[in-house]
Amino acid sequence: MKKNKVVTADDILLKLCKSISTVLSSATASHVSYSGMVQKINKTSLKPDIGCFVLFDGGFSGLVVINFSSQAALELYGKYMQSMGFPSEDLAILHTSDEVSDVLGELMNQIVGAFTTMIRKELQISITQNQPKMLALNKQVVLSVDTNLDRPQVRRVSFTTETNNIFYLELAMDKTEFIQIDEFEVQEDIDPDVLIAMEKEKSQNASANKPAAASAADDVDDDLFDSLGI
Repeated sequence: MKKNKVVTADDILLKLCKSISTVLSSATASHVSYSGMVQKINKTSLKPDIGCFVLFDGGFSGLVVINFSSQAALELYGKYMQSMGFPSEDLAILHTSDEVSDVLGELMNQIVGAFTTMIRKELQISITQNQPKMLALNKQVVLSVDTNLDRPQVRRVSFTTETNNIFYLELAMDKTEFIQIDEFEVQEDIDPDVLIAMEKEKSQNASANKPAAASAADDVDDDLFDSLGI
C-alpha cells in the first residue's frame, strides 16, 4: 500500500458493502449488488420484515444493521438452500420461519467474518463482533448503539438481489481516519478451490508415477538376478 494513504469511515463502509455483495453472491450463486449512492441518516433502526444486527469493537466501534423485506429474505434463503442441494419443495414459504432467520443469521456471520478479515489485512487492525441477532418484525424498532461513539457517523446503503428485491444496510461508527505511516504489502487472498485443485493434481501425479516407479524397480531386480545366474 502507498505511504500516507488515508482511509475514512466511508472507505470502511465501502469495504463492508463489498463483503456483503461478495458473500451473498457466492453463497446464493446469484448476483447481489449495492447502490453507488450512500444516504446520511440520524440513527439506525430495525425495520420490517426481518432485521439483523451485530455490534463490533476493537480498532473502531460500531453497529451493523441489515433490514430485509420478506421477498428479499425468502429469495436469499431459497437460493442459498438450493445451492446446498435442498429441493425447492422442502423449503420454508414464510419469512417468519425459524429456518429463514437461521440461514440469514449464518449469512450475516459470514459477511462480518469476511469484513473483519479484510479490515485486518488492509488496515492492519483487529475488530471483534458479537453473534448476529435476527428478528422478524411487523413494526419499526429504533435500535440504539450500545457502545461509546465520540462522533457517530450513520450511513444507509440499498442492495438489490438478482430478481430486484431490495434490502438495506445501516452502519453506525465513529468518525475516524486511518493514516498509513509506513508501507506494507497486503497479502492476497488464497482461493480454497485453487488449493483443493492443486492437492488433487499432486495426488493424481503421485498415483500416476507409482506404476512407473514399480516397473523400474522390477527391471533392477531382474538385472540383479541375471548377473547372479538366478
